[in-house]
Amino acid sequence: MNHRIIVLYYSRHGSTRALARQIARGVNAVSGCEALLRTVPDIPPSAEPPSDPYLTYDELKDCDGLAMGSPVWFGNMAAPLKHFWDATTPLWISGALIDKPACVFTSSSSLHGGQESTLQSMQLPLLHHGMLIVGIPYSEPALHTTRSGGTPYGASHHAAVSGQLSAEEKTLAQRLGQRLAALSIRLDPATANT
Repeated sequence: MNHRIIVLYYSRHGSTRALARQIARGVNAVSGCEALLRTVPDIPPSAEPPSDPYLTYDELKDCDGLAMGSPVWFGNMAAPLKHFWDATTPLWISGALIDKPACVFTSSSSLHGGQESTLQSMQLPLLHHGMLIVGIPYSEPALHTTRSGGTPYGASHHAAVSGQLSAEEKTLAQRLGQRLAALSIRLDPATANT
């Protein structure tokens, strides 16, 4: 049975979606893990179809791990993601997400646009759900050399540099996905002793 890792994102111009795809690549590189790319509806709802399916609460409840990404929005997560989490009270009451690993990622149009505060604010609902936060350790060489995105709090992208993810941003996002997936296996009581 594959461990199902949700890669949830909201993206307005595509940068956060590009990071989500790199994290999914990292997840899928771990044997026994499968990334499910999901998004949330716009507020107000958009007439355009989403690039990935909308996340359901049942999928979230049944996941083995979660990566969540948002563009920087005044130093915080975007309203559509906040709206999604505000309706997760039944999962919080049941403890459905307790002890599942989770990580966060973001994108901004300016280098000092609030990446770290956005990453930290996205961790708050995850902590309230009892999830275990996964970051990027400094043992990752790209964290020392990046000149655009990437933080110990999670993967990030500075969109104004070229509009494309840098090599370091891709590497760090993939490594974060791999780390999240590997931890989901290690934390699973069914596979912990194998």
